[in-house]
Amino acid sequence: MRFLFHYPEAHGPDGDVLDAGPLTEVARTAEEFGFSGLSFSEHPAPRARWLAHGGHQTLDPFVALGHAAAVTTRLRLLTYLAVAPYRNPLLLAKQAATLDRLSGGRLILGLGAGYLKGEFHALGVGFEERNALFDEVLDVLPLHWSGEPFSYEGRHFSARDVIALPQPTQRPIPIWIGGNSQRSRRRAAERAQGWMPMSGGAELSATARTPALGSLSELVGAIDELKEAAATMRRGEALDVLHSYHDAGLTEPAVDADRHREAFGVLEKAGVTWTVVSCPHRSATATLEFLEAFGTTYAG
Repeated sequence: MRFLFHYPEAHGPDGDVLDAGPLTEVARTAEEFGFSGLSFSEHPAPRARWLAHGGHQTLDPFVALGHAAAVTTRLRLLTYLAVAPYRNPLLLAKQAATLDRLSGGRLILGLGAGYLKGEFHALGVGFEERNALFDEVLDVLPLHWSGEPFSYEGRHFSARDVIALPQPTQRPIPIWIGGNSQRSRRRAAERAQGWMPMSGGAELSATARTPALGSLSELVGAIDELKEAAATMRRGEALDVLHSYHDAGLTEPAVDADRHREAFGVLEKAGVTWTVVSCPHRSATATLEFLEAFGTTYAG
């Protein structure tokens, strides 16, 4: 199992998004202490009401990961997650290919359908169209990355005899699909290289408009279903599964280390290949101390 650090998010309307620490230092420290990846979420236009009830701000994931790529050599760079319907598929494909090429093939493109109606309205994107737009994105990405001429008639665009460069370093860029629904797992099994189930309890699942996975047995069942679906489609490649580890006792990683190791072992046995962790949004010092303690204890 590999560990990925999610840059701490700024919750509520106050404070600065970078209060958790300078990105250069955070990325380098994560790499130094054995983390395999770094991730950012995406909320370009969150409403004040959502922020006041537990929502969060984030940096632009592509810009932030591009910066992290420039100051590291090994970290994988995950959008956790980019909302696929927010962008024209051609622009998304270009962003991803550019970041992958400039980072030497380190991007993992984590995508989701999105769930905040207010944000969809602010961006001028039809909320009810989100799943159709998501599938359209998945159609266009491999065409764009092929470097070959292609045409595609989209819901809101018409691309005719397009050739797009640069091609990404990876062929293909790994796509991980986020969400707990059967539709999300089907997309992952049919068209992606990984699945990102959402953990965090029923309240978060309700907010994100996705079914809750409340127990390990439910997660195991969903992973088994994912693998069976991929096998039915005769896809020989292994699928990655990312699990978000939310244990409240992880604030000080070295405390209760045996319990956490046991939990990580259970997740790995269940089929989880990556575990993402974060720390409370407090200060740069706290973030760097967390990275060193967790990496030394589990990832080194």
